[in-house]
Amino acid sequence: MEIIHLDEIMRNHRHNLHEIAELSHVEFKTAKYIRDYLDKLGVEYETLLETATVGIIKGKNPKKTIAFRSDIDALPSPKGAEHLCGHDGHMSILLGLIEYIVENKEKLNDNIVFIFQPAEEDTGGAERLVKAGVLKKYNVDEIYGLHIHPDFEEGYVGCKAGYLMAQNGEFNIDIIGKGGHGAIPQNATDAVLIGADFVTSLQSIISRNIDPMEGAVLTIGKISGGTARNIIAEKVRLEGTMRCFNPQVYDEMINRIKAFSKGFEASYNCKVDVELIDGYLSVNNDEKLFDEFVKAIGKEKIVKTSPLMISEDFSFYQREVPGLFFMLGARNEEKGYVNALHNLNFNFNEDILINGLKIYESLLKYKKSIEL
Repeated sequence: MEIIHLDEIMRNHRHNLHEIAELSHVEFKTAKYIRDYLDKLGVEYETLLETATVGIIKGKNPKKTIAFRSDIDALPSPKGAEHLCGHDGHMSILLGLIEYIVENKEKLNDNIVFIFQPAEEDTGGAERLVKAGVLKKYNVDEIYGLHIHPDFEEGYVGCKAGYLMAQNGEFNIDIIGKGGHGAIPQNATDAVLIGADFVTSLQSIISRNIDPMEGAVLTIGKISGGTARNIIAEKVRLEGTMRCFNPQVYDEMINRIKAFSKGFEASYNCKVDVELIDGYLSVNNDEKLFDEFVKAIGKEKIVKTSPLMISEDFSFYQREVPGLFFMLGARNEEKGYVNALHNLNFNFNEDILINGLKIYESLLKYKKSIEL
């Protein structure tokens, strides 16, 4: 059966889901919409983490179980919650895929698992679903996901084997010295001076401790401290982020931050408290799945992108099973669809929804998961 009739259905999904955008962990209306439509299709599912919806459509002669994932949460904006990262489109494509499979159930060979995941933008719903045993329960062999992305032209896909997106982490560093009069510095321990030196020293991690062939960035984005111009500050806080691809590089960055903190305590006779907050792992695409993907959709449609420093919690699924994540091209300068993800003016041409579904269809047909 042709899939073009699903184009209008996916557009309607996108309109409806866009209107009920909800923040991470409270995607109750969104989850209800998804579940109501699955009920209409006669597809069984289970609910997890309150707003996650997961299920399986079994094939007639399964050789493997293939999972497809969509995130469902939105972002905060001055207008409230808004879909400024394309998740309304991701959900619409996955709902379209499920309907396509239901319509072609007699041709389905392999098992298909669908995962509508909450909290991608916040604390990482993927990790909690993995810990809940979703992949093991359904015996998932491989998993796929996509992200609408305006850096890639409509009709094309951004993807590569290996590292595609970065591992990220955050840190807070509190430097505690001894306050005093600005005119009597010898009786104080200046936290501002120590903090300035600490910021400069941290940059040597990237320039001198990390292999220059490895992609890594360490940024101090916020510095706060002090009470008045003539009072030597007792406390300064540094808040920063770090990103890289290789987990060994991430570990090295953390170890160097800890080493600096101990060294500064000894050198300046101060106290340095370090809080490290691990984020998402690197999105690391399986080489075999990428090769299949290229053959399935055609190499002429793929833009082999450089690794991106943005992060995605799809990586937690890839830690458990082989997975492939790709960018669905959404840039259309003629129609004005050029604004970046998370931009308040972000939007996309709904013509790309059918593009996403066709990619999934081509992949399943190439794998013979569904008969031609």
